[in-house]
Amino acid sequence: MIIALEPSLVQRSPPVAACVDRAQSSDCSNCGARALSVCGTADISDLQRLGELAEVIKLKSGAVLIREGDPAPHVFNITAGSLRVYKLLPDGRRQITGFLFAGDFLGLAISEFYVFSAEAMEASTVCRFRKGPFSALVARSPPLEHMLLHRTSHELAAAQNQMLLLGRKTAIERMASFLLDLPGHDPTRPSAPGHVRLPMKRAEIADYLGLTIETVSRVLTRMKVKGLISTTSPHELIVERPERLRQHAAGEV
Repeated sequence: MIIALEPSLVQRSPPVAACVDRAQSSDCSNCGARALSVCGTADISDLQRLGELAEVIKLKSGAVLIREGDPAPHVFNITAGSLRVYKLLPDGRRQITGFLFAGDFLGLAISEFYVFSAEAMEASTVCRFRKGPFSALVARSPPLEHMLLHRTSHELAAAQNQMLLLGRKTAIERMASFLLDLPGHDPTRPSAPGHVRLPMKRAEIADYLGLTIETVSRVLTRMKVKGLISTTSPHELIVERPERLRQHAAGEV
């Protein structure tokens, strides 16, 4: 089933698409993100079952996939594009908790309601699974179960690193860590060595790093003056001195 969500659409159960669309979407063997996702461990029979369970959702830039506080009947596998995951404080401030790319899995937390919101930063595609049938399949497949446990452990480590970044690092240390870490999260779209693709806006970087957008701009300018980076466009930069940038990330400068 292929579903396209408009940016202004509030998360609700979408209408059923034609069966021909579902047949087209169920061929997981042709998915470019398969090797990087939980599906990469599935054998032929499990892969076929995953394809039968999956609904393919196409998101335009800015479209909402899930909203914090809404019922959480689904889990999601990102197969193309990128999403921002965030929480809102009572006063309206936003804390972005992560950027997700092809191969990432979303919704592993055991909860009846989503504890975060997720929106597309660019045109993106996700496979959506109902929790019940998906959990039943995982329970019968040790490789899938092992991969999900691995992903959960990875998310815990990422959360610990984020706490360190927000709690102890200076602005330039945060930015250096972010620029060094980001390319490894989007392996389906590799860049030339040293090139960093930035699908997110400066304000989103600020909300992820716990900084103001003015501070983000000042730090990037300072890095350019020092010769650490150069910019080719608003959505790409080049790390000119990676070792020096690593020293900044580690607080050694």
